[in-house]
Amino acid sequence: MQDFLAMTLSGQFPEPQQGQQHGFAWHWLAEGVLELTPVQDYHKVVVLSAGIHGNETAPIELLNQLCADLFAGKLVLQVRLLIIFGNPEAMRQGQRYLNADLNRMFMGGVSEFTESAETARAKGLEQLVQQFMQHSDPQAIRLHYDLHTAIRASRFPTFGLLPYKSEPFDPEFLSSLEAADLDALVHHQSLGRTFSQLTAETCQASSCTLELGKALPFGCNDLSQFQATDTMLRSVVANQPLPPRGKTSAMRQFQVQYSLLKQHDDFKLYLSDDAPNFTVFEQGELLCTQQQQETRVQHTQEWILFPNPNVQKGLRAGLMLTEDTGA
Repeated sequence: MQDFLAMTLSGQFPEPQQGQQHGFAWHWLAEGVLELTPVQDYHKVVVLSAGIHGNETAPIELLNQLCADLFAGKLVLQVRLLIIFGNPEAMRQGQRYLNADLNRMFMGGVSEFTESAETARAKGLEQLVQQFMQHSDPQAIRLHYDLHTAIRASRFPTFGLLPYKSEPFDPEFLSSLEAADLDALVHHQSLGRTFSQLTAETCQASSCTLELGKALPFGCNDLSQFQATDTMLRSVVANQPLPPRGKTSAMRQFQVQYSLLKQHDDFKLYLSDDAPNFTVFEQGELLCTQQQQETRVQHTQEWILFPNPNVQKGLRAGLMLTEDTGA
């Protein structure tokens, strides 16, 4: 198997499209989708995805190096693994997306968008990941790490978002997020349309969206910034003990309280363009206006995540969070 990223960006399919080496069988399932199954028994089924947004290149490069080390025998595969580069055409063009946000198209969200290559890709990824899970050992623990980078700077440079899940998350999975040295963890309280929500809801996986740094072009990333996440993922793939948390500060815990939905063209967000994620607001402060209606901070303090007043109508222009202090 040649360089997985180079092969994906080239638009070519490898020849052959399956094989076996270093104790695992591999199968190129589709453009940017690679399945690896160890010859010996496995107890975990893992999905590692990146590039759902095509310009978020650091996680793509991280997964490509992990894949290369598996094929070189430098990393021993001990789980059933699916590696996904989500939006290859957007990756080639260095764009977040081409027509619409792929990470809003899962869990039925695709029906709200005009048909395009991205809606077809969303449907294809849903089918591939569900088939992968269905054809795996039903007793195996199911995990999904969906890797992203943020559009803007953040008060907490690395953080995760847990999708809504009625069943408890796997305790070892939660420990792996600690081991990744995440600064913060955000808990959703309702169903979303993200890729991690899909696997949590339809595949009974413990899933998380990980945000690592800022979006930069291919070749401009300092992957050493994400060493803790890389080490954690390699431990998961090799089924080895998780590394200890390197940061002395505890991972901050937040709950999503509500979304700021852009419903009209006159939507105005009262936040500067360079304000970072996790900017904090005090109770009563004005957040946004549209059609002469005001939205103000409801709790004593709220933090804003993913503020973006330029989204299409009907989409969220920000998430409002409260901190869970455990008090």
